[in-house]
Amino acid sequence: MRKPLMAGNWKMNLNHLEAIAVAQKLVYSLDDKDFDAVDVAIIPPFTDIRSIQTLIDGDRLRLTYGAQDLSPEASGAFTGDISGSMLHKLGCSYVLAGHSERRSIHAESDALVNRKIKAALAHEMVPIFCVGEELSIRESGAHVSHVIRQIRAGVEGLTKPELKRIVIAYEPVWAIGTGKVATPEDAQEVCAAIREEVENIGSPEIAAAMRILYGGSVKSSNVAEIMAKPDVDGALIGGASLDPEELAKIVKFYAQG
Repeated sequence: MRKPLMAGNWKMNLNHLEAIAVAQKLVYSLDDKDFDAVDVAIIPPFTDIRSIQTLIDGDRLRLTYGAQDLSPEASGAFTGDISGSMLHKLGCSYVLAGHSERRSIHAESDALVNRKIKAALAHEMVPIFCVGEELSIRESGAHVSHVIRQIRAGVEGLTKPELKRIVIAYEPVWAIGTGKVATPEDAQEVCAAIREEVENIGSPEIAAAMRILYGGSVKSSNVAEIMAKPDVDGALIGGASLDPEELAKIVKFYAQG
């Protein structure tokens, strides 16, 4: 049984004081049965991570957290970069790798994403490996093959124990921040193909255990329908995660209906 994971990607929003307030409101909106049913993570900007760590550790909260990016390098003359060891020391459980905004705005290649996944694993963090297609690829009917190519490139060189540790997030680029949402059937089609490819690369056991998230305009009004699909194990939530009450409603999807 795969425990759902709801991860809120705050992107470049919230200073450290705002981050503390949002995290506190989120936790106060949830109770133990919610955390028993769902793993809940927030992915704040780098400048907020220490404040979030202090809050969570000090109050012994069941919330987890991670980073939006990391350098593939261990240390050195890489101005502006943040290493895996730095994030590990800050208690990060997760790191995003290959988010569509990093791929498009910063021209991150599949090869670089692969290096970042390996860096996260080397520092005992779980990579949330993001894949997905733009609208033109979706309309051409090549969306599944495109995502499978991203998967193969991203996990190249990983051992089976390493493959077992990652989370994959499918984010159709055309549905991020646009208000458009892939249908639950669209999400299921690609998530099922991802699981099948993980089985081919790894094993049936690894595929059966791997959590595959959907990301793209997820909100409380559509999450239950998306989560009803057998190969969707959670969500990577963008804008809606900045509202702690809305994020709490998303986490509570399991109680709907």
